[in-house]
Amino acid sequence: MTFSGETAAGRLAIIAGGGLLPSYVAEAARAAGENPVIVALKDESDRRWEGYDHAVIGIGDFAALDGLLNRYGIGRVVMSGSVRRRPEWREVRPTLRILMKVPAAIRTLLSGGDDTVLQMVIRLIEGNGRRVVGAHEIAPDLLASVGPLGAVAPGEDDRRDISRAGEAAEMLGRLDVGQGAVSIGGRVVALEGLEGTDEMLDRVTGLRAAGRISPRRRGALVKLCKPQQDIRADLPAIGVSTVLNARKAGLAGVAVEAGRSLVLDRAAVIKAADEAGLFVCGIDRGLPAWGLE
Repeated sequence: MTFSGETAAGRLAIIAGGGLLPSYVAEAARAAGENPVIVALKDESDRRWEGYDHAVIGIGDFAALDGLLNRYGIGRVVMSGSVRRRPEWREVRPTLRILMKVPAAIRTLLSGGDDTVLQMVIRLIEGNGRRVVGAHEIAPDLLASVGPLGAVAPGEDDRRDISRAGEAAEMLGRLDVGQGAVSIGGRVVALEGLEGTDEMLDRVTGLRAAGRISPRRRGALVKLCKPQQDIRADLPAIGVSTVLNARKAGLAGVAVEAGRSLVLDRAAVIKAADEAGLFVCGIDRGLPAWGLE
């Protein structure tokens, strides 16, 4: 395939954290004829990027990032993948423009909520005339749609759990803490924090094993975009591991916000859910009963 390299909007850079999302975005960009540059975050990106122009930079090294984007003539930037930790003070290497904003920018980077930090990073990247675009703009097929994705649909009890977990996830998002919640039997039993979705589901599994949750009640995981979130970064995402961990936790299924959440490897997710007898569905907080009736 011949790559165009640059479009009228400039060449694309993908800032790659952990997980599968950066790979899906890179593949979608190539399928569209682009030749993206991969900016792999040190100690976060877990893939080797042979075959792509790429570099590894520290998570707080804005000077190196700015130089790299200038070198490749980058006009658009996608932020994708998970970031497990914040940089230490000694790891932050600001540009002159960031230094002019100290201490506010550095203080936000080190201690702000996730959404606050992402908004600040977007402003810093776009300060030199570049544009930050969402992963869903490059790979729109990843977006969840309303309704069941596979063969299993949520029942009446499941819809009640989806509603309760959705209310909790929305409140959690307003606090800029997390994106997910689990409800079992109409009771919220777990909220997502810094540990992430899979670790939250591990806690639910532990509660089951300890007898704190009835084995007769199943329940639902719900992931929502934070109400105030800039959808160009950190959209909720699920993959096969989410389904497998939901099954291990004894849940009936998983619901994600349609149009504002990503389903990675959709065919494999549907296959895993159907085989486990779990539902995976898209919901819409703006519709009656979340769009499930």
